[in-house]
Amino acid sequence: MTGLGAVFRPQLAPERLRTVARLADDAGLEELWLWEDCFREGGISTAAAALAWTERIKVGVGLLPVPLRNVAITAMEAATLHRMFPGRPILAVGHGVQDWMGQIGARVDSPVTLLREHLDALRALLRGELVTVEGRYVKLDDVALDWPPAEPVPVIAGATGPRSLRLAGAAADGTLLTAGTPPEGVRRARQLIDEGRESAGRAGTEPHELVVYLLTATGADGPARLRAELEAEGLASVADLGVAGDAGAVAKAVQRLADAGADTVVLQPTADEPDPEGFVRFVAEEVRPLVP
Repeated sequence: MTGLGAVFRPQLAPERLRTVARLADDAGLEELWLWEDCFREGGISTAAAALAWTERIKVGVGLLPVPLRNVAITAMEAATLHRMFPGRPILAVGHGVQDWMGQIGARVDSPVTLLREHLDALRALLRGELVTVEGRYVKLDDVALDWPPAEPVPVIAGATGPRSLRLAGAAADGTLLTAGTPPEGVRRARQLIDEGRESAGRAGTEPHELVVYLLTATGADGPARLRAELEAEGLASVADLGVAGDAGAVAKAVQRLADAGADTVVLQPTADEPDPEGFVRFVAEEVRPLVP
């Protein structure tokens, strides 16, 4: 079955998260995703709150920019969430927006090297290992978590370019794709991920979850809002990107991404969505029954 989720976008004030999260939980939505966009809301703090306010929904953070974070802190926070809320947190790490990383003095010369080092160290720490590493960016000296997760937990990498996608296949347990990825882009991403898995000797072993955001607009003004956001992101010329319409139209767009290789599709409202609570209810109650 194709997984389905929705995004609580950080353009909304943090105090609105409680209502949206509880509604998503009560409506039966499977996943609620949060963002750590500069300079809006913290990913771990909002995830912890959403998990505490709810009972069953999975809460994803897509994504935590690795230039912002020492890998030991990332591991400590991830392990804490997984021990307090077993099986419910989903954490993705990635390069972050390079302009934002430059604004805070965290931009690195080789984002791919940093992400590789971060992924390797993070996954080892979450396995409960004692880690010593002297990398180009990640440096740890006999570091181990006192409270590693009680069960193995997946680490997802956000990726777009070919090198990052191959790296995700080689060094992560799953991959997160942006809403700027049409079905053909999902197919190509899956191919590159598989190449990375093959190179790392991971092909045919554990599954590799592919999560894709889908920009979605509903209501009478949905087509106009979708078009405006795509134009603002410089994506208006990309074919078959985003969807505006009723539950049937949205479900068909989800299916196109699933057919291209997506395991989970997360519906991303436009930044100016007028009814975030209604959007979550729409995903859970109207779209979910139409998605196999």
